[in-house]
Amino acid sequence: MRSASAVELRGRNCLTIGLVNNMPDSAWEATERQFLNLIRAATTDVVVRLKLFSLSELPRADTARAQLAERYRDISELWGTRLDGLIVTGTEPRAAKLEDEPYWPALAKLVDWAREHTASTIWSCLAAHAAVLQADGIERQPLEQKLFGVFDCEVLAAHPLLAGAAPRLQVPHSRYNGLSDSALAANGYRLLTRSAAAGVDAFAREERGGSLFVCFQGHPEYEADTLLREYRRDIGRFLRREQEHYPETPHGYFSDEAAALAEAFRARAIRDVRQSCIADFPMSALEAGVENTWRRSAIRMYANWIDFLKDSKSERRALPVRGPGRRVTWRAGAVASVGDASSTG
Repeated sequence: MRSASAVELRGRNCLTIGLVNNMPDSAWEATERQFLNLIRAATTDVVVRLKLFSLSELPRADTARAQLAERYRDISELWGTRLDGLIVTGTEPRAAKLEDEPYWPALAKLVDWAREHTASTIWSCLAAHAAVLQADGIERQPLEQKLFGVFDCEVLAAHPLLAGAAPRLQVPHSRYNGLSDSALAANGYRLLTRSAAAGVDAFAREERGGSLFVCFQGHPEYEADTLLREYRRDIGRFLRREQEHYPETPHGYFSDEAAALAEAFRARAIRDVRQSCIADFPMSALEAGVENTWRRSAIRMYANWIDFLKDSKSERRALPVRGPGRRVTWRAGAVASVGDASSTG
């Protein structure tokens, strides 16, 4: 990967994107890789500088905090950073209400800042719940059980984010909470994709400060084995008696053969609840039975998002400094691609 010159950094074909990675200790490195690889795949003619940020208020082990400090900047440094776009990840929920999470004040401040100081921000899963709560007071609703698996989603409206996408696409979901379609629509969000089984998937709105908020309740950035690794993690929690129920098999994810293997291990684990049983989890065999059926549509959506950032950079050369009320609408254009993404602390 090559570095960009000062002239390139000011040009339309060089973008600076921030990633606020809120994932827990066991997942932040994989999440960084997933977004970096997705941006790389979505771009061929653009130089992308990815700036990494973290919230110090997130509970972390000392070792993970030290590792993050080597490459990540504290969120306090974001307020004075010039960005073309921003991605904010979710994290595993701990409190019943988002406002009771220790990081909520910092995350709420980030929502307010992004409305005025980015051309567009992508909010992922819990971060999407935080964005609509802070901006509109829309509360997430707890689900009866964890929504987990790959779900068929229908495209609800023509939108540049979905240019070139099939009318139906598949998206991984992994969450304990959801948002009301009607509450989102009543507050001016445009519902883009929806699953009959999982509810609203993607939605968007242009904010008063001019930023386009793109929200995903699902995880188009996931790699093929991400759900499998999460499934194994939750089984481990059951075997350590940290959770009462054995996790549900991920919906729409395993082949028939892999599903049979997963069910056989489930029956054995329920009969003999011991932590050591996780060593016999058929990881390799199950991995052979999963396929990334959402990758193409994920690349397409991110390529379209990059296209919007490029157009926005051409139209407002001074991002993120601008007064409230300056609005940019998404112009439908050619789908852009980026190829050279570099990760910098």
